[in-house]
Amino acid sequence: MNGHANVQSETRFDVVVVGAGISGINAAYRLQEQLPGVSYAILEARDDLGGTWDLFKYPGIRSDSDLFTFGFAFNPWNCSNPIAEGSAIKSYVRDTAEKYGIDQHILYRTKLQSADWSSQENTWALNVEADGNPKTLTARYVIFGTGYYNYNQPLEAKIPGLENFQGQIIHPQFWPEDLDYSKKKIVIIGSGATAITLLPNLAGKAERVTMLQRSPTYILSLPNRSASRWLAYILPTSVYQRLQRFIWILTSRFFFLFCQRFPNFSRWILKKNVSRQLPAHIPHDPHFKPLYNPWDQRLCVSPDGDFFECLRKGKADVRTDTIKTVTKKGITLNSGETLDADIIVTATGLKLQIAGGSTLSVDGDKIEVGSKYLWNGVMLQDLPNAAFVIGYTNASWTLGADATAQFVTRLVKDLESRKLIAATPRLKSSQASSIQERPLLNLNSTYVAVAQRTLPMAGDQAPWQPREHYAKDIKFALKGDISTGLEFVQGPSFRLRPVVQ
Repeated sequence: MNGHANVQSETRFDVVVVGAGISGINAAYRLQEQLPGVSYAILEARDDLGGTWDLFKYPGIRSDSDLFTFGFAFNPWNCSNPIAEGSAIKSYVRDTAEKYGIDQHILYRTKLQSADWSSQENTWALNVEADGNPKTLTARYVIFGTGYYNYNQPLEAKIPGLENFQGQIIHPQFWPEDLDYSKKKIVIIGSGATAITLLPNLAGKAERVTMLQRSPTYILSLPNRSASRWLAYILPTSVYQRLQRFIWILTSRFFFLFCQRFPNFSRWILKKNVSRQLPAHIPHDPHFKPLYNPWDQRLCVSPDGDFFECLRKGKADVRTDTIKTVTKKGITLNSGETLDADIIVTATGLKLQIAGGSTLSVDGDKIEVGSKYLWNGVMLQDLPNAAFVIGYTNASWTLGADATAQFVTRLVKDLESRKLIAATPRLKSSQASSIQERPLLNLNSTYVAVAQRTLPMAGDQAPWQPREHYAKDIKFALKGDISTGLEFVQGPSFRLRPVVQ
């Protein structure tokens, strides 16, 4: 096994990965694969791995990215359904961690509170809460694989009169696993991927489910099976899996570019896809006619058209309106209509944060993440030896996570070969006066706009430009310029402990 024989008893690591979700497990594999003998640990605040797929328990929770690209490149998803439920994804992540011995490196119930870089020691002091007790770990490099969701606090929605409601109010992020919603009237407030997943899954037991949206989103129905599965009969399994992954990467990218280049035609295609599935009593306009162009916000997927199927069955409905007030037993809309409800589900978005909410500092001086630029979409300006895993808004998250992991392992190899121990992104004063800020995430969704000041900045000049797509980013990770914009520190050895084979 790579790394330490007993990660539980060690306090010094070459690399610490924060988060045992998709990003963290992927990063751990790349460390093991490309840096033999590297000592590493994964810090996981919860008592199980899986990240998002362990936290979210609402009915039907699933990925709206295909698992052929959302899955690990080194351990491909081997089922025929591209869209999978959360429980299946968590099992897949667990099986992967166990298969490669990554699970032996996870420190559960270990939450990172703060991280302080010492310029004298050229190491990170990671202050954690381990099983309720304070503890300090030391690392040369830190990979923040925490994504950008706040797991502890949802995005607060301003819903007038919500305090008047005498039924149950539930946010999907904290869904009660024992909730009995049989024969209940449910109103889901929201129109994003969560609401579109919840509607068909609640409608089976509930008396009535209504999705109340202020504005609609684009929904695309896709068959939940691989169109290329016939190739599995004529190609070796490994070849077929690589080809299938390539096909999904290519087609997803092409569809995104097509929507951006031909927005009016894309609107028409998406309208045709939706209109043919709607029941006669639900018109396309206004319920499924967004005010923005396709992919200005994330497009939602309905596997096998399950969202529209439940509308046709008559147990679910959609309302496009604004809320006047919430009453004791329902919601009064500004149109004058009243929606009766036993349960209100506030699927109004997620709160974003970076580094899992931990405090970052250099020599005791706090780093304000929102005031710093992100170097090549990976490392933060003025923060040494740290990488942030940020995926794509228009493609599978794991593609971006793997590009980050591949970059980190290449950077460490480069540092070791040049007798260096630290790298820090620096913005030159000449560039600081001319650089123009650009959005880090290319979406105009409300939850992204709200979090703009808490996320790192991106610029209009290299190497501070935001990520664009996987092909470009993986090329950079494997062969791109990893010196421009970085300041290096020499030292005897990057590794904090002797190599353990």
